[in-house]
Amino acid sequence: MQKIQMVDLGTQYLKIKPEIDKKLLEVVGSSAFINGPEVKAFQSELEEYLDVKHVIPCGNGTDALQVALMSLDLQPGDEVITADFTFAATVEVIDLLGLKSVLVDVNPDDFTINIEALENAITDKTRAIIPVHLFGQCANMNAVMDIAVKHDLFVVEDTAQAIGSDYTFPDGTKRKAGTMGNIGTTSFFPSKNLGCYGDGGAIFTNDDDLAHRMRGIVNHGMYKRYYHDEVGVNSRLDSMQAAVLRIKLPHLDEYNARRRAAANFYDTAFKDHPNIQTPHRREDSKHVFHQYTLKIAGDRNALQKFLMEKEIPAMIYYPVPLHKQKAYDDGNYNDADFPVTMNLIDQVISLPMHTELTDDQLHYITESVKEFFNA
Repeated sequence: MQKIQMVDLGTQYLKIKPEIDKKLLEVVGSSAFINGPEVKAFQSELEEYLDVKHVIPCGNGTDALQVALMSLDLQPGDEVITADFTFAATVEVIDLLGLKSVLVDVNPDDFTINIEALENAITDKTRAIIPVHLFGQCANMNAVMDIAVKHDLFVVEDTAQAIGSDYTFPDGTKRKAGTMGNIGTTSFFPSKNLGCYGDGGAIFTNDDDLAHRMRGIVNHGMYKRYYHDEVGVNSRLDSMQAAVLRIKLPHLDEYNARRRAAANFYDTAFKDHPNIQTPHRREDSKHVFHQYTLKIAGDRNALQKFLMEKEIPAMIYYPVPLHKQKAYDDGNYNDADFPVTMNLIDQVISLPMHTELTDDQLHYITESVKEFFNA
């Protein structure tokens, strides 16, 4: 049996190696490394895939979030609400821009932003919401959008872990993750469902004015060369990464289907286990399983150690909530306001999840997890 990896990018590469190698050599030969034809072609192809009017490629997923917020004319001290249980990049950009991050608890089953906590956190200074589509499925976007309309708030979707996920509204309308709010953002970090071979990101919107503004912001605030109409940043997706993404994008639905197949194997193996709660799948969102995250009743850390000893990688996302991080703890948060998050940090563990998992590997992983509880 091949060595089990948390993410097996090497085996995935071997399956598309001829295409990748040929295309990268073409980019090198063209010398069009910045804003070249590959970037423009990828932009167009991703717009078609997402059924969104505008895609603005950029340097990484964190930049995507920052540029999105920069385009909204928010003022220092304006409040932006997001989830406490997620990666720091989401809140990092809020504070970098002099805005005030407001963290709220998440749901105990799907780990996405809790709608009641979100609505209770709204004040007269609230200007935006960043729902995080954590681990591969969408937050309750119908409720998020209703709240946004009610309170006249911007919605910036953090889709770094859920590209390709479909969300179905109560009226039957389907939209891709990242295309429902005012702006959507994503990361093409190598381990993502759609990952390049370095850093990369993109911003999505159906708003013409916001798209125009963000295209200038990512390029030093220029809308005409050497004319800087506003303060911008230097955040561009380079042609080499765009070339990789162009080859991988047509495989994205297949990649996500393979992840769901692995998740189905896990679900079946752990069904009705008294110590294991498998990931909840929202009825309104098609899970693409960026991570397969269990909730464990028992010693989660001991389970991780046991699996590591059996050469099975297992990760804990996220062991310290944002409200307790030194950088973001402003002294106004209370653990009692985050009961779900405070439980999750002691319960969750993520098993290997990628497109190349074999049945032998999945069998070994699941039997090892059950062996721990039977010991």
